[in-house]
Amino acid sequence: MKKKIIIVIVIIILLILIIPIPMHLKDGGTVEYKALTYKVSKVHRLFEDGYEDGIIIEIFGIELYNNVKK
Repeated sequence: MKKKIIIVIVIIILLILIIPIPMHLKDGGTVEYKALTYKVSKVHRLFEDGYEDGIIIEIFGIELYNNVKK
């Protein structure tokens, strides 16, 4: 019985760490998907002379991928 309870608690904790929450920024259309362990940003920032577009991926605060183009 105790093993089942521990397994359920571990599964709930893993789901909290993995499931992202989308956040829409007011900078021209950027969407950030944040979980406790990672962040994925679909960047679309509007400037006076153009915009930036691309994807940024971070895991544990370390940037792994960034192809944002001006």
